[in-house]
Amino acid sequence: MRFISVLLLLGTCASAQTMPSQDAVRVAEFYRLASQIQDKVWPDWKKTASPLLLVTPGTEFLTHHPAPPKEFTRVADDVYARPRQFPAHLLATFPAFGPPSVIVIGQAQNTDAKTSTPWLIVVMHEHFHQLQNSQPGYYDAINNLGLSGGDTSGMWMLNYPFPYDKPEVAAGFARLRDLLLNALAENDKKNFKKLAKQYASERAKWFASLSPNDHKYFSFQVWQEGIARYTQVKAAEAAADYQPTPEYASLSDYQSFTTIALNARGETLDELKRVDLAKSKRTSVYSFGAAEGMLLDRMNPGWKSEYFKHPFSTDAFFVVK
Repeated sequence: MRFISVLLLLGTCASAQTMPSQDAVRVAEFYRLASQIQDKVWPDWKKTASPLLLVTPGTEFLTHHPAPPKEFTRVADDVYARPRQFPAHLLATFPAFGPPSVIVIGQAQNTDAKTSTPWLIVVMHEHFHQLQNSQPGYYDAINNLGLSGGDTSGMWMLNYPFPYDKPEVAAGFARLRDLLLNALAENDKKNFKKLAKQYASERAKWFASLSPNDHKYFSFQVWQEGIARYTQVKAAEAAADYQPTPEYASLSDYQSFTTIALNARGETLDELKRVDLAKSKRTSVYSFGAAEGMLLDRMNPGWKSEYFKHPFSTDAFFVVK
């Protein structure tokens, strides 16, 4: 199989640009894991290209790219290297060399994941961004949002001046967050339906209170990053029974996928409970959007089939009927 050949070649390559052995194991395991769980989480996810650029302190390693740029040197089967250019702690997905989008990620120990299994699940989050980015017209639609303010670098996605610390905006979000958590905590079907309807109604009011551009921006972030975090949780849960390779299981920082699966949902909901929009700012959308995805699983189990038909907004799924 392809991932095995990559692993073996990386492990035996005599080049000074050899990928560190632990990283070679992790990268190979990501492709093996993705092949087994991705279509359980999103329909036809397996059709999405998944190039990855691993950033180490001195070297960057590119794999699974259909046309590696000329500045990369082939060091193993489907593995190319160049001197490091990106920060060693970077975690992002974007068309670094033109389409398709590339997962650009540091070694596990140099990212917030810290260890191997959380790192793999975070890579699944980034792989979902590749699915988003691959949708027809995605980048034109991004530009048509009209939110860049002339910024062509894409940094507006992080730096857009949303009124996070405006008292009425933050207070309204806090109320919305609490309603969302209450609905998710309700097990009685009748009561859940009532709470979900109340949430949808209050959600519409809060978004309507924003300016048109602020509404578009926050909706975009929920659609993009919030649902990516939701997907991260679902990927962890889908991997609960995953049997890793012996090489991966023997890593010194190995954690079982079952343990990660058991904690993923609770950790995201606990994060949401602590969110203060004025302090957390844009990062609030991660746990908030993930929780909305969990709510939609109960309100409308087929919502994923419509997700990409409504780019950059999940408003259509919360219409009060």
